[in-house]
Amino acid sequence: MTELAVPDLTTRGMRRSTDRVTLLARSGGEIPDVSTLVPAEFSDGRSTSSRRHATIACVIPAYNEEGTIRAVLASILSQTRPPDTIHVVINNTDDDTGEIAGEFVGEHERTVKGETYSTVVHVHDIGVNPDKKVGALNYGYYVSRGHDYILGVDGDTTLDRFCVEWMEKEMVTDQRIGGLSAIYSFDKSTVKGPMAKFLVAGQRAQFAGFNMDNLVRGRNMAVLGGQCSLFSVRALEQVMYLNHQAAPWVRDSEVEDSKLSLQIKDAGFSTKISARARANVGPMETLRSLHGQQVKWNYGGIDLLWPGQRGDTKGQPLHPNLRLRWYENIAMVLNIFSRMAFLLLLAAALSIDAFVFNPIWLIPPAVATMLNLRIAASMHDKSASDIFYALLAVPAELYMWLRMGHFLTAWTQFFARSDKDNWAAQAAAERGRGSAYVMPLVCAAATFAVLIFAWSQQSVGLQSAILSIGWPVLYLLTVLQTLFMVKKLVRRQRGFQV
Repeated sequence: MTELAVPDLTTRGMRRSTDRVTLLARSGGEIPDVSTLVPAEFSDGRSTSSRRHATIACVIPAYNEEGTIRAVLASILSQTRPPDTIHVVINNTDDDTGEIAGEFVGEHERTVKGETYSTVVHVHDIGVNPDKKVGALNYGYYVSRGHDYILGVDGDTTLDRFCVEWMEKEMVTDQRIGGLSAIYSFDKSTVKGPMAKFLVAGQRAQFAGFNMDNLVRGRNMAVLGGQCSLFSVRALEQVMYLNHQAAPWVRDSEVEDSKLSLQIKDAGFSTKISARARANVGPMETLRSLHGQQVKWNYGGIDLLWPGQRGDTKGQPLHPNLRLRWYENIAMVLNIFSRMAFLLLLAAALSIDAFVFNPIWLIPPAVATMLNLRIAASMHDKSASDIFYALLAVPAELYMWLRMGHFLTAWTQFFARSDKDNWAAQAAAERGRGSAYVMPLVCAAATFAVLIFAWSQQSVGLQSAILSIGWPVLYLLTVLQTLFMVKKLVRRQRGFQV
């Protein structure tokens, strides 16, 4: 009987998502594999041929990055394990990003510990792209097919020289990982001006706390940030198959990286944060740019966790990757309520000479300061400015008020079903345009004015009754918040540094 030939259904340059090739890290020795110990008579004969070194393609979506793209490419090419290929995908750009990146086009060789690495740099200018960063990432995916991993790096993110080496080793030693994020921080050495230094110190503390929360929770990462993440091509192909997508990233979400992270988790892979690999991302140095970025992030997160169907986006409130998102949102609501209530009750009590200072109110800010100090101490590149930021308490409190404004703006947009393009808003803010960042302050001032006027119209008896109820409620809420801070203060950090 003639045996029928099985057709090869794989696309040229691609592999089936079910391939089980054992990948080895080029930057180190062979990964221990029990299959290599099996005697020849019990082997299937494929143990040797199915082991090879992993290949990595780096994709850099670049939008008006002329000020940073040179440093980004230099940091990637100076890695102890450089990628095999780098694709700079320029989109919607009207500056000199393409010309600067073009200086790196071609083959680059680097020898590290006797191992010679060859990296080929390509620059693709795709012109006007309505899908913006998502379109650039998907373009990068298409030109990177055939590699085992895709390293996504933002056009303003510089990598620690060991970043790719450590990420590769973590990925090849655990095939269950579908995506791995670096530990993000900010380089403050190039920041000038008091406002910019204050904002960058706040962002460093914010990211440090977020990273530590993920590291101590089994290194499970809810969001594989686009700043610097390594993706398994097998996982991306599985996501495309299960979700009927033509490309891994979708354009119907404000935060394309969060959406993909959920899909990778749903496909049976894990999403992790690296224990050691680090990258410095581009900081927001003005109130405008910080507001645009944080509102976009908050709005995208709300869109994913809120129940219901919105176009092609389905809210997944019970998704395991979103538990930390819920915790962050609930904590922010409590922060807003406690601070607003304290200021209003204080003003009300002072207006009728009913305020009596109690030293117990110093406990919550003292605990918060100790928690901020512990977070600052956990930074691998901490400096005196990080310690002073935590120790002085006032800068951290001011930054918290900024975050509360971003939070309320995002929720207001969501409930108003606003069609505002937050991608465009952030881009405009980074160019110094727009005044949306002042709206939270205007709304807070208006709220205080209305409540103070309403308070002044009440009788003394009613005012006393409001204070007698308001202060105990605030006591209970403050005790609850303080206990949560104490829990984070005393938890084991297991030697992790952010």
